[in-house]
Amino acid sequence: MEVVVKNMAGQEVGSVTLPASIFEAPINTGLMHQALVRQLANARVGTHKAKTRGEVNRTTAKVYRQKGTGNARHGSRKAPIYVGGGVAHGPLPRDYSKKMPRKMRRAALCSALSAKAANGDIIVLDRIEMAAPKTKEMAQMMERLVGKSSVVLVLPGRNEAIEKSAHNIPDVKALLAHYLNIRDLLGHNKLVLAADALDVLAGFLGSDEASEE
Repeated sequence: MEVVVKNMAGQEVGSVTLPASIFEAPINTGLMHQALVRQLANARVGTHKAKTRGEVNRTTAKVYRQKGTGNARHGSRKAPIYVGGGVAHGPLPRDYSKKMPRKMRRAALCSALSAKAANGDIIVLDRIEMAAPKTKEMAQMMERLVGKSSVVLVLPGRNEAIEKSAHNIPDVKALLAHYLNIRDLLGHNKLVLAADALDVLAGFLGSDEASEE
């Protein structure tokens, strides 16, 4: 698949052929959904905890005398029916993480990238560089490239000026190519790829051998 290459001013300066194994893979919505559910589940901390009646700190004195009140007998203010008492069947710490084979995870990424390419939502930049962090300049550049759409900006390596420039823009996320993930791909409308980032993607997504490592 061939797409145009643009510069930071939004002008077309050439074209590039995207690797077919990555950007023309079968689009498997079920696999993408499974990968997304896994990533969202793995992001859950799972440290929720409610104290039981054996863990709350309340008086141990008997609530009222055993007989003669006409009420049900009670021996502890820690009971769940009292305000400040323990919680019955409350949440406990647990691990929400899900497992998914690496080959399936990478196939899901290729599927999402192929869907973006098929919809014309991928833009390749010949180069991207900034001397210092400038949020306004980054916002103007994204406006020229994608308009008002939300966008993932994929970089080949760390670039503090670019990352800081994108950090304060709500609909722009700068991401290293090695950290490309299904949640960010599906959660943003456009994908802006630095030309050098294509080589990084091809390095770990472009061949079956790489996927089976």
